[in-house]
Amino acid sequence: MARELLRAVEPMAIEAAQHAERRFMQAQAEPRIRELKLQQTHYDASMAERRYAACDPDNQLIAAQLERSWEAALQRVRTCEQQLLALQRVQTSTEQPDFRCLAEDLAAAWNAPGVTMRARQQLLCALVNEIVVDVDEQVREIAPVIHWRGGQHSRLRIPKPRKGEHGCRTSEDAVELIRRLSDRWSDEQIAASLHRMRMPTGQGKIWTVHRVSSLRRVRGIHAYRPAEKDGEWLTLSQAATKLGVNNHRIRRLIKDGLLPAEQVVPCAPYRIRACDLADPRVSDAVARTSRPCRVEDENQISMFSNT
Repeated sequence: MARELLRAVEPMAIEAAQHAERRFMQAQAEPRIRELKLQQTHYDASMAERRYAACDPDNQLIAAQLERSWEAALQRVRTCEQQLLALQRVQTSTEQPDFRCLAEDLAAAWNAPGVTMRARQQLLCALVNEIVVDVDEQVREIAPVIHWRGGQHSRLRIPKPRKGEHGCRTSEDAVELIRRLSDRWSDEQIAASLHRMRMPTGQGKIWTVHRVSSLRRVRGIHAYRPAEKDGEWLTLSQAATKLGVNNHRIRRLIKDGLLPAEQVVPCAPYRIRACDLADPRVSDAVARTSRPCRVEDENQISMFSNT
């Protein structure tokens, strides 16, 4: 909408800038007009003085009338001088603006940090006469026609959002990841994995069980069903419990390549086959003590007495 406003208003802005520039040039020519008018008033005052001086003093009626005309001419001279002085002061403090740059920087003025959204909305309301919207279901597009004040029209083609789509929609990467994890992990584990991967929702929030469940329902993604795994797959914690070790020990076995494990993406939960826990290499690694071997040296003096 803002782009169409700038495109529609730009010709008018250029025309307004040209008109403003003509007005500025006219204002610049005003002092010269005032100077010529001042010269004319000086001439009129001089002629009035001459007529008064040439008048017969005995003719008091004519002399009084010529004196009043002379005083009026002098008053017009003083008025013109004051107007010219005031105009010169204003022009001395005013620099000539670049109206062409003003028209070209309309987009910068619209996007200026000091311009509030309310001001932009008021500008749109002042310039838009009406908006007629049509929907083309065959190609799933919305075709609004903006009628600007002054007779100009703008036609747009906008993709029609599907159910659940909006301006703050979740990224397709997050949706695809939830789809891949949903058949293996619960919503709680999926939310924890997305949080570890620093992958926010479409609104920039962290994932929760409710948000994962809501997205699955909107996108038609089936939920995780523990009964369908038939004990074939185990989580890292379940494998640790079954072997009687902690989670760190299981991660060490996976890192050393002794225990196979699947991970959809980095930071996602591990998935371990229950049958792999019975591997002799895994059993030997678990049974092996983690304490370092101590070699007895017959020449080493013991710190403690045997008595």
